[in-house]
Amino acid sequence: MNKQLAAVFMATLVLSQPVLAAERNPEDPYEPYNRVMFKVNDTADQYVIIPLARGYRAVTPPPVRMGVSNFFYNLRDVISFGSNLLRLDLEKASTDLVRVGINTTFGLGGLINIADAGDMPNNKNSLGDTLATWGWKHSNYFVYPLAGPSTVRDSLGNMIVGLYPPENGLLSHSNALLVTTKVLKIADTREQYLNLTSSLDQAAVDKYAYTRDMYMRIRNQQIGIEPPPDSSDIDIDELVAPDNTPADSPADNTLADTDVLGLGFADTDTNPAEITPDKPLWTVE
Repeated sequence: MNKQLAAVFMATLVLSQPVLAAERNPEDPYEPYNRVMFKVNDTADQYVIIPLARGYRAVTPPPVRMGVSNFFYNLRDVISFGSNLLRLDLEKASTDLVRVGINTTFGLGGLINIADAGDMPNNKNSLGDTLATWGWKHSNYFVYPLAGPSTVRDSLGNMIVGLYPPENGLLSHSNALLVTTKVLKIADTREQYLNLTSSLDQAAVDKYAYTRDMYMRIRNQQIGIEPPPDSSDIDIDELVAPDNTPADSPADNTLADTDVLGLGFADTDTNPAEITPDKPLWTVE
């Protein structure tokens, strides 16, 4: 076992060598590791997750996909309720609780998003947002295995939530149903990002650096960190053509839960078309 671990460690170092001499981004001190893990994630995405998402899109009518997205989106309010409660923000926590109650009761278990239709406030805070409120604002960029771009702070928050996500409490009586729900969540999450990532593949020379800079800029704005004076604005609208924007995906307002692969480390029931600096996303929650 020790020899196997040593071999993996040495392989990681070898793959990371081209980056070691490059200029480091101060928000990315783990860049050698992050680039290797980004490549691993991207490979799994290309050969497993994207085919799954495309198949899901091909066989599932838009109204059904909308209902599935709304179901997981409703569960996000459960996480937001707990996060706002930890922040002692009772007003937002109570709003989250009311949203869950209305969508679950009158929205057929969350399949219909009545709360948004009624213009109810949509908080969607994550445990990462709570940690930022407690003082951990600045956090280094971190690529979570099989989960995509994040920060150390947000990865910790998502990992804690991922130990017992809301759907586990609802479906714990049936392992088969629980596994099916997790696979469906992966497909639903990734399907929402197909147009965005396809445009990103065509637009970015260094896909890793572009993804990192875009993520960190939006995420920092969400938690109130001012961008450097010499930083340039990232126009996310240029990545997604208007005619390719999915009209049946629910909106979101936080990037902390972004999980591109949707494998349970973050909750990303978000609309990629909504990712703009003034109207940001993932909530990668």
